[in-house]
Amino acid sequence: MNTTSNNESVHVITSIQRRRRWSYKEKERIIQETLEPGNSVSLVARKYNIAPSQLFQWRRFMEEGASKGIDAEEELVPLSEVKKLEQRVKNLERLLGRKTEEVEILKEAVVLGRKKKTDLAKAIGGNRRFPISRIATALGVSRSIFYPRLRKSNQTPKDRFNKEILQSVRNICDERPTYGYPRVTAVINRMHKNQGFPRVNHKRVYRIMKENKLTLQRNLPRNRRTHEGKIITDKSDLRWCSDILGIRCWDGNMIWIAFILDCHDREVISYICSTVGITSSMIQDIILEAKEQRFGDARVPKTQFLSDNGPQYTAFSTIGFCKSLGFEVCHTPAYSPESNGMAEAFVKTFKRDYVYINNLQCVELVMLEIRKWIDDYNYFAPHKGLSMCSPKEFRLNELSFAV
Repeated sequence: MNTTSNNESVHVITSIQRRRRWSYKEKERIIQETLEPGNSVSLVARKYNIAPSQLFQWRRFMEEGASKGIDAEEELVPLSEVKKLEQRVKNLERLLGRKTEEVEILKEAVVLGRKKKTDLAKAIGGNRRFPISRIATALGVSRSIFYPRLRKSNQTPKDRFNKEILQSVRNICDERPTYGYPRVTAVINRMHKNQGFPRVNHKRVYRIMKENKLTLQRNLPRNRRTHEGKIITDKSDLRWCSDILGIRCWDGNMIWIAFILDCHDREVISYICSTVGITSSMIQDIILEAKEQRFGDARVPKTQFLSDNGPQYTAFSTIGFCKSLGFEVCHTPAYSPESNGMAEAFVKTFKRDYVYINNLQCVELVMLEIRKWIDDYNYFAPHKGLSMCSPKEFRLNELSFAV
């Protein structure tokens, strides 16, 4: 029996084997061999005892144009990424400069003492060491506080114009103390239009009135019942509203006024005054007068007559009279004054703008003034819902557009 024995050679390493270091030129030469005809990456790798994956990595670096990165075995960063990083460094440097400047501003503010921020900002701005925008950003104040302080002492045309507006505002407020800045602006613009002067912005009027303490006191909000109906109409003569108000004179006597108001142009079409109360026959008289003013002798074309549930309006004679003229009679629900809100708003406006600020010494004097007050409301008083026009102006403008 023959026994075959395989002789295996055993290599004994007696020294410490270190990682081989390939120079740039050696790497380039080895890569060039892989590109020669008949050679492959695996064949060259076995020849130089290199792992094929390592040789593939060197070759990929060479093909990507990273021959300079072969020596360090690193990937090159694209040029666009380099530009982005450079821009980011510039932004960070700029931000660092701003923050450094803000720190200097805050240090100077601490030195000046504990005062209001606006006073500190003005004191630092007066030194003109830092830009106004930087001081405003660092201290959290508005830039507008600096301009009156840094403005030249000589008056500009704008200052003279503001003085003229202030004088006009004072005259209007003395004559009409219940007017706020929107209606004061409307009156000034009306005067300027007649004189050929430019219009004035309502913000300027508000600023002037606020600086000179001419603004009205704000009304506190109050809870209101939700009212989803719509009283205002899109055209005139579609709905009229009516109500009765009382004026107590200083001698103790009462004056009662019944009026009819258009729910679109807000004009007081007709009214009647009495010291003994309002009767249903008086209501019928002002209805007939209003009908003749708006429609003449023709029948009323689909116009609603809205009122509350007062006995003068719910009387059978009043309802029958209205229907005979062609009106559609409407009454508000009980305990719902919002349903006749336009008439209620006129009562409030009439008392605030005319009754409470005039002489109510006796009945005779007030009766003579009521016609002037109604005419002033119709022809002069600006209304926010009418684009700051008076009722007569608004109605005239609509008639001119219709033509």
